[in-house]
Amino acid sequence: MAIRFLTAGDSHGEMLIGIAEGLPAHVKVDVRAIQRDLARRRRAYGRSSRQMIEKDELVIAGGLWKGRTTGAPLAVVLPNRARTVQGKRGGGLGTVPRPGHADLAGMLKYAHDSVPPVSERASARSTAVRVAIGAVAKAVLADLDIDVVGHVLSIGDVVASREARDARLLRARAGRSPVFCPDPEAGKRMMAEIKRAKGDGDSLGGSVEVIVAGAPPGLGSHVEWDRKLDARLAAAMMSIQSVKAVEIGDGITSARARGADAQDAMRVRGGRVARQTNHAGGIEGGMTNGEPVVVRVYAKPIPTAQRRAATFDARTLADRESPYVRSDTCVIPALAVIAEAAAAWEILAAALEKFGGDTIDETVAARDRYLATVRGRLKR
Repeated sequence: MAIRFLTAGDSHGEMLIGIAEGLPAHVKVDVRAIQRDLARRRRAYGRSSRQMIEKDELVIAGGLWKGRTTGAPLAVVLPNRARTVQGKRGGGLGTVPRPGHADLAGMLKYAHDSVPPVSERASARSTAVRVAIGAVAKAVLADLDIDVVGHVLSIGDVVASREARDARLLRARAGRSPVFCPDPEAGKRMMAEIKRAKGDGDSLGGSVEVIVAGAPPGLGSHVEWDRKLDARLAAAMMSIQSVKAVEIGDGITSARARGADAQDAMRVRGGRVARQTNHAGGIEGGMTNGEPVVVRVYAKPIPTAQRRAATFDARTLADRESPYVRSDTCVIPALAVIAEAAAAWEILAAALEKFGGDTIDETVAARDRYLATVRGRLKR
């Protein structure tokens, strides 16, 4: 069966819950690794004071036996410590919807008379449980020799260099930066930019990049629109709060290139396909082609900031200013962690569709047989 996951819970409710179904049995899951990813999301530079309240003390409520998956649904629980939406003076949403949020559309769609029934569920707090589930997906991918790493490309007007392309090198360099940027000098300027925006009572957007190394060719499919892996990755990224655009490979710059210059010329060398470029970002025709998968994600500045925007009271229809509640100055470093988790889940889903297996040993064996067949087709 196809893997899937569901989440439940509100931003300031008792807890967040995630259930992942369809994972192969006998995968070793290190709860400490999940906690590390949760901490990366929570401690990213530019976050609000709420991140000092939350501890994200993960509970695995099912699906693990002696540290390994059982094949049953895996349930994760994250208790919420912050139980008030207000956080700072001037908070409290009531009946005043905030521009840029789900508030108004959700109130109209579900006939709510106030904002909290919408805002509590639409909150980016829900990404914590997605990070936890993504960390489990990365544990499965590790057994398939697939590595996923996210890092920050830009914050505001500050753009990092793109010299390093190796996943391990990117992880090491990004891990040394409070903003998860592998370019040290750009990282320092990003931190200064965030500090200035906070002083101005404003927020910042930016972009992140996720690289998937080790994915074999043939994940995803060209035969139907909803099976294309690039489409699925784009949908997963667009589902993250504040994300407004997704790029696969050099999608944006390729739009300005000509013909063959935008393609990745290839030759067979030593039984392997060799390319000098990766403009396609590792995906051609909706399928992985053996090159690293590259996804870039662009997010707007979060709409909650001390600088108020014009809105209205849904009860009286009188003009109002948008309420200010506790908010981040910049979510882009945290987005690198969230996008990494989202990509890991989609890559895992495609890998399990391709190789199947009720146990991880069966999955790995199927992968090995497939790769042997691929190598055979490339030998003369």
